Amino acid sequence: MKNIENITTEPLKEHKFIHPLKINYTQSGKQKQWEAVRSHDSVAVLLYHREKECFLLVKQFRPPVYINNKENGFTYELCAGILDKKVSQVQTVQEEIDEECGFSVDIEKIEKITSFYTSVGFTGARQSLYYAEIDDSMKIHDGGGIHDEEIELFFLPIKEAKVFAIDESIPKTSGLMFAFYWFFDVKI
Repeated sequence: MKNIENITTEPLKEHKFIHPLKINYTQSGKQKQWEAVRSHDSVAVLLYHREKECFLLVKQFRPPVYINNKENGFTYELCAGILDKKVSQVQTVQEEIDEECGFSVDIEKIEKITSFYTSVGFTGARQSLYYAEIDDSMKIHDGGGIHDEEIELFFLPIKEAKVFAIDESIPKTSGLMFAFYWFFDVKI
């Protein structure tokens, strides 16, 4: 991973993936306002590597995390992507596994877990969570993302996952934590 330097902030004048807005509404007869961002729904997938008995996670720099925590902006996450194409959710999952992680997974082998809302006070976007198993025979390239993405792959042994999930010093998403809970409750 390259070092991150020269971070500045400025008001967003043009936007591609998010749309800031103010919501005006009446609740219990009282006028209210809320600042929010309209964004794309997304998918994420918990990948379990059978031979290594590990979860395959991605690690990447997230500028919003850095802005709120100057010590670390790199987060551990599930392989994921936004729903911005005219393909099914499971096709997006399959594409993201290829692009980010370098594995080819048959669409029939990708299992839906559930959906939930993320950042409910800010975006309210819906994320659908999936599960897939991988092994070395499915490896087609090194992964790391496409275009200018800089994604590092991280294999986490399942025997370390519970401690990893609750370790506050490790920046991670709540979806990752929930996926681990699901795995230990349903798959083991």
